[in-house]
Amino acid sequence: MVSLPPCLSARPLVVAVAPGRPGPCLARRPRNAAVTAAAAGRRPAVGVRGVVRSVVSAVEEVGIEGEEDEEEEEEEAVVMPETYALGGACRVLAGMPEPLGATALDGGVNFAVYSAGASAASLCLFTPDDLEAETVTEEVPLDPVFNRTGNVWHVFIEGDLHNMMYGYRFDGLFAPHCGQYFDVSNVVVDPYAKAVISRGEYGVPGPGGECWPQMAGMIPLPYSTFDWQGDLPLQFPQKDLVIYEMHLRGFTKHSSSNVEHPGTYIGAISKLDYLKELGVNCVELMPCHEFNELEYFSCSSKMNFWGYSTINFFSPMIRYSSSGTRNCGLDAINEFKTFVREAHKRGIEVIMDVVFNHTAEGNEKGPILSFRGIDNSTYYMLAPKGEFYNYSGCGNTFNCNHPVVREFIVDCLRYWVTEMHVDGFRFDLASIMTRGCSLWDPVNVYGGPVEGDTTTTGTPLATPPLIDMISNDPILGGVKLIAEAWDAGGLYQVGQFPHWKVWSEWNGKYRDIVRQFIKGTDGFAGGFAECLCGSPHLYQAGGRKPWYSINFVCAHDGFTLADLVTYNKKYNSSNGEDNRDGENHNLSWNCGEEGEFAGLSVKRLRKRQMRNFFVCLMVSQGVPMFYMGDEYGHTKGGNNNTYCHDHYVNYFRWDKKEESSDLQRFCSLMTKFRKQCESLGLEDFPTSGRLHWHGHQPGKPDWSETSRFVAFSMKDETKGEIYVAFNASHLPAVVGLPERPGYRWEPLVDTGKPAPYDFLTDDLPDRAFALDQFSHFLNSNLYPMLSYSSIILELKPDRRRIHRRGDFPWNGHAADDPPRRPRRQHKRRPAHRRRRRRHATPPPDHRT
Repeated sequence: MVSLPPCLSARPLVVAVAPGRPGPCLARRPRNAAVTAAAAGRRPAVGVRGVVRSVVSAVEEVGIEGEEDEEEEEEEAVVMPETYALGGACRVLAGMPEPLGATALDGGVNFAVYSAGASAASLCLFTPDDLEAETVTEEVPLDPVFNRTGNVWHVFIEGDLHNMMYGYRFDGLFAPHCGQYFDVSNVVVDPYAKAVISRGEYGVPGPGGECWPQMAGMIPLPYSTFDWQGDLPLQFPQKDLVIYEMHLRGFTKHSSSNVEHPGTYIGAISKLDYLKELGVNCVELMPCHEFNELEYFSCSSKMNFWGYSTINFFSPMIRYSSSGTRNCGLDAINEFKTFVREAHKRGIEVIMDVVFNHTAEGNEKGPILSFRGIDNSTYYMLAPKGEFYNYSGCGNTFNCNHPVVREFIVDCLRYWVTEMHVDGFRFDLASIMTRGCSLWDPVNVYGGPVEGDTTTTGTPLATPPLIDMISNDPILGGVKLIAEAWDAGGLYQVGQFPHWKVWSEWNGKYRDIVRQFIKGTDGFAGGFAECLCGSPHLYQAGGRKPWYSINFVCAHDGFTLADLVTYNKKYNSSNGEDNRDGENHNLSWNCGEEGEFAGLSVKRLRKRQMRNFFVCLMVSQGVPMFYMGDEYGHTKGGNNNTYCHDHYVNYFRWDKKEESSDLQRFCSLMTKFRKQCESLGLEDFPTSGRLHWHGHQPGKPDWSETSRFVAFSMKDETKGEIYVAFNASHLPAVVGLPERPGYRWEPLVDTGKPAPYDFLTDDLPDRAFALDQFSHFLNSNLYPMLSYSSIILELKPDRRRIHRRGDFPWNGHAADDPPRRPRRQHKRRPAHRRRRRRHATPPPDHRT
């Protein structure tokens, strides 16, 4: 419950106003100007902001005992008339302009919404039955004299609003060529609504087959609580993260998940232990804000599965909950909170994928749901004649750097951090948030003119106000901020995103370079080495560290890891767009044959390549991220844009995970190996003091255009030293290893070997035998590598031979060897005293 100061009473300070409850409002005007001002829709002179100062001023003017002075004779008090709603059960009062949204107070609920262009507004209340019937239960007109402060419309409903929902109806100019879409026939959703209620079951249309039924916001209650059980932010250092990008519904929706509530927040909780076992300590949830999965359904059978089409940024996706619309969405909110709490218990942070670049309202042909019907010209980036800029590729562009919009975005992020306990955000098409807003005005943005400023709508800004606000917000301090540093309008800012030293980036250049080197493309050895170091060519000059780079090979859009090594072309015909959608430039290689049905040698090569990519992710400086299902080789049949399929192609296949347990085992062991190695998650970029590059011969790296071999050794505080090599050539190689007197290189990972010998764990039954197979190479400080393979070797004390004097400071044996008794020394006898060696056979006996 939020407690705020009361509104100034309209009566001569005799009317008692309960603490925290806004009372009827007072408007004081000159006698002849009252009617004119009310007709013009202007706010009375006495506002609600600074209520205490207003009360003090009123006391001085009116007098505590009701005495009147000369000024009182020249003015009249305009009192808001007594108004009731819901059959007299609730009293309607003036309300307060902040905070925006619906706020539970003592005795009722305060409603406040921004709309600069509306000429009239009303609050619409719904019961669940009336909402389903698309009938407004009660409509409360808002008086522009008493219920408006500046550009904020507000009202306080005193009484019990339990099991009620709300929306707004706005009237004004409907002129698309002017950027205005006010339509009194629509009841729109409050952008600040904490839950949006419409359909309760995923994929099921509303009454009459309606895909866009009437929506309404949840009215909060003062007594609604959630037991966090002492949950606190985990605050892992970003350099220590292993991120798992996952779709919440797809994670458990397949029948093989065997969970009680598949495809829900509760269902996902039952599989969190699997993620912990996998070595993941952070999940990046694809959009879980309220969206309409049936937005395409009226014209096709496609579904909006991914969810990158937001209706409301405060509301969790209601149909991802097992409870649906029960309790007006409160149960769904608590389910999401439960998911976060249980993830934190298992040491897993939760990052949300947020889509502040566009909304579900689309272009001028799209529906009027919320932002468009409230104030289109404020919330969207518009051309002079009302056309929508389309930097998102989805029909509209959110007007992020408008003062009202950027305050809305920051309020939203704060809510998810403070109320929902999320640990960070990944910003979809974040470069849009750096573009100048509609009708850019330096005075409006910076408070004064900027000399030489020629910025126009959509121009990339060096210091975007929104990014500045987020970066320096005190509540968002320490929250993880990840930018997808490009947009659909051609702006590409990887390595150049305005960062204030708090923003990290999806490193798309890492993805492209690694894909090309691993598949054997010439000219990428040097770039590949940069990627292994955390991309210092992108981040070091700007003062950022390796962990500002979110390294990935595959993500939700594009090929999966298995498809990356199976298909040279995309196969998106099932999307219904004649294979025109999706990325054409995939940098994939099918390893010799197109498609899943291939020869045995091709399949073996594909398995090696998948392991090579995963090894690269885990030994690179920066933060590794991999996509749900890649750890077992999930395939989408070559479709690289599966945004519209709610079936097995997007579901995590728990049955396939068991069938492909070898790859899953390898990935799990690699994530754990990374955590064990201090050197693979450095605070800063590695230097020559601990990192050494090698070629086929130690200390002789080959950075030529034709080089397909990169190797390095790294000193490590826990492992001593590790050696990592990638052979991306079609030819095998015998690699010379760095000389380390007294020590011996021992193989740990070799993607050229079949499972389980691709990762030699200590508990592997045949481990000693597997090591002996390489002994003749390792005795000569060599190691054989198959084509298209990668290896990791660990430096171990050499126990297989007598150490040379001076090899160790501990007298020739390893520190963990048991002490050996010194061998007894014998003096060598002089030559004349040595006993002659007897003959093998005695000489013949001459005695006869």
